[in-house]
Amino acid sequence: MIDVSSRSRYTSPVMAGARFVAQRGILRPFIWRKADVTVLNADRLDGVRGPYVAVSNHSSHLDAPLVIGALPSRLSRYVAAGAAADYFFDVWWRKGLTALFFNAFPVDRSGLRGRRGLATSLLDDGVPLLLFPEGTRSRTGEMGNFKPGAAALCISRDVPCLPIALLGASEAMPYGRTWPGKGKPPVFVNFGEPLRPEDGESVAVFNERIAKEVRGLYDEAQDHRDRLGTRQLRRD
Repeated sequence: MIDVSSRSRYTSPVMAGARFVAQRGILRPFIWRKADVTVLNADRLDGVRGPYVAVSNHSSHLDAPLVIGALPSRLSRYVAAGAAADYFFDVWWRKGLTALFFNAFPVDRSGLRGRRGLATSLLDDGVPLLLFPEGTRSRTGEMGNFKPGAAALCISRDVPCLPIALLGASEAMPYGRTWPGKGKPPVFVNFGEPLRPEDGESVAVFNERIAKEVRGLYDEAQDHRDRLGTRQLRRD
């Protein structure tokens, strides 16, 4: 039984080993069978060492497994995904599954202060984080405004932000669905260059820079998809 209340589980080598098997042996093969996943620009992460805060747009329950499955294994082994406390931590079986597959920690969407310090503590322990700054899934697939929490963490703990854009996840598993749909829709995971806050840069300015980068990566993924479609039409 996983003790989801223990902070030691986030850094446990035993848990990391079990999670690696669950992620790479079960979850990733399942998602990759349900969607035609293309990972773009993973080489941009070659120089990343130590803890980081990965951020992505959010439109589907597939987003976390897509990002974790696309990350190089050296960067995904201990990553902890922020998950809504009012949904993923409300019943025992969801707590256990999110802990096993995503090393998840609870994010309180109500804004209460009780859990705000956990993300900081995890970074201090060397645990990288995966956050979705929009705070909730987009119902339309369009990006919403970014909340400043991820930017604030990067500044306060002096860690890089890894911007990521997901394209097509909302088609593979739309809002309101609890299981991927039929077919194998194309999905793209596009990694950006790591961002660091500049000296004296405010949380608001860095947050906007992160959001702008993710939007640019989303557009880059769209261009890649469009080029693939054009080549396919020419072959047909």
